[in-house]
Amino acid sequence: MSASSKKKLRKAQEAEKLTEKQLKEQKEAKQLKIYSTLFVVVLALVVVAAVWIGVSKTVENSGVRERSTTAVTIGEHELSNAELNYFYIDAINKFYSDYGSYATMFGLDTTLPLNEQVVNEETGLTWADDFLNSAKENAKAVYALADEAKAQGYTLTEDELAAIDSDLASLELYANLYGYTDAQTYLKAMYGKGATMENYRAYAELTTLAGSYQAYYANSLVYDDADLREAEKDNYAEYSSFSYNSYYLSASRFLEGGTTGDDGNTTYSDAETAASVSAAEEAANILAGGEYESVADFDAAIAALEINAETENAASTAYEDHAYAKINSVIQEWVTDENRQIGDVASIPSVTHSHEEGEEHSDDEDASEHETINGYYVVYFNGSNDNTFALANVRHILVAFEHDHNESEEHDHSEQTYTDAEKAAAKNAADELLAQWKAGDATEESFAALANENSDDGDGTTGGLYEDVYPGQMVPSFNDWCFDESRKTGDTEVIESEYGYHVMYYVSDSDTNYRDYQIRNALVTEATNSWFNALLENMTITDGNTAYISKDLVLTAA
Repeated sequence: MSASSKKKLRKAQEAEKLTEKQLKEQKEAKQLKIYSTLFVVVLALVVVAAVWIGVSKTVENSGVRERSTTAVTIGEHELSNAELNYFYIDAINKFYSDYGSYATMFGLDTTLPLNEQVVNEETGLTWADDFLNSAKENAKAVYALADEAKAQGYTLTEDELAAIDSDLASLELYANLYGYTDAQTYLKAMYGKGATMENYRAYAELTTLAGSYQAYYANSLVYDDADLREAEKDNYAEYSSFSYNSYYLSASRFLEGGTTGDDGNTTYSDAETAASVSAAEEAANILAGGEYESVADFDAAIAALEINAETENAASTAYEDHAYAKINSVIQEWVTDENRQIGDVASIPSVTHSHEEGEEHSDDEDASEHETINGYYVVYFNGSNDNTFALANVRHILVAFEHDHNESEEHDHSEQTYTDAEKAAAKNAADELLAQWKAGDATEESFAALANENSDDGDGTTGGLYEDVYPGQMVPSFNDWCFDESRKTGDTEVIESEYGYHVMYYVSDSDTNYRDYQIRNALVTEATNSWFNALLENMTITDGNTAYISKDLVLTAA
């Protein structure tokens, strides 16, 4: 199976997680069982009731009501329950894909109906309502973008339409794979009774148009060097990265005394708590007041602290080339100060601000706010990087790990676990591809052709090319290879990642450096968001009848 087919299959499998209730409904529809409480009450009405309910059931299963009842009006667009349900189910799918494994942390029990679980106790908002609200907002965004695209004469490309055709054609494959009679039946299981191949195509084209036009608008924005320099003038540090070591001394480590209650919990008086903060401050000041030639000296002083007498391997945590946005906000200002010098050390308190229970927040921030010192960070500065190095242009051929299905069925064939033999097979295949390339013309063009024929990444048309690769974009081994200081045009090597083995070919340094790339992205993001928000402001939402949205979905079987 190709890489693109695997992606489609995974998407189908994610949607499959949501269909326990839909499958149950479908089985009931196939069985065409008719139940009527009137049967035991008025025998004379049995035939009439059965016929009426039978017709009602047929209408229900046909999806006519879902397609003919307006669920919401967005701008000038009246969306039926069937059309809104696409946004609704996909909002659920997105949440489940991102957070399903720890949904309980959000208060969601995936074995219970969504409309029986409350998200907001004050308002009574259920999870079903919350997802429905998300669906409406997503639909609003899509229609706002799609309307603007049409107004500007923007249309989908032939490739984009072909991709939609391919996705629709693959539905028949998934229908057979999961035991459905045809693609339409599969769609109904995924998206409810109102789903048809026609309205699903319309949904696919609409969302694709919206996303494509948004990307087109963002890519159309142009900034010259003067724009970039102006943008960084007042916030130079935001596009740099910083190296430092940090050690945290929590005040709780210095607590002494305390009173242990019958429940086994120990509490501390205000005086005892204050003493622990003072002790942490004293230890932090000792560290910050030292003179160090290196991080090793700094770590030696940490290990020598009395509080660490019985602590093994007490040492600071190193942060290399840490981006501005990733620096702990407590120490960010100190680390990024333009006057900071290598070897500088400082003690910085970690403070939380709170209000006493029952107090109302005041416009005067100091009126009722209380500061609590939790501990102290001691930070050793190691230098900064203005990130003016070039981005990377690189080609690769991915030989993905694959399971040997001829092995025993008892072997774990999960996607994340591979045997040494399976990994060795991928390595051998990658080595053979590199040897084949070297035995031929050994040019970039021949490498691209080999990638199109053999790579498990991409659609077989790009020659395995990635342009303007920036730090952190790729998996660690790929990233480290690209940004090795010795890297030069024409370099090749086979490297391993979690996905398999990559036959690498370094094309060249990009004309864009990392700093300018970040600044341009920030400007594009700001401008695109302003433009997008303006579109949303002009798009109205009017609620209709959502009776045929499946609000009682159960995400997983109990």
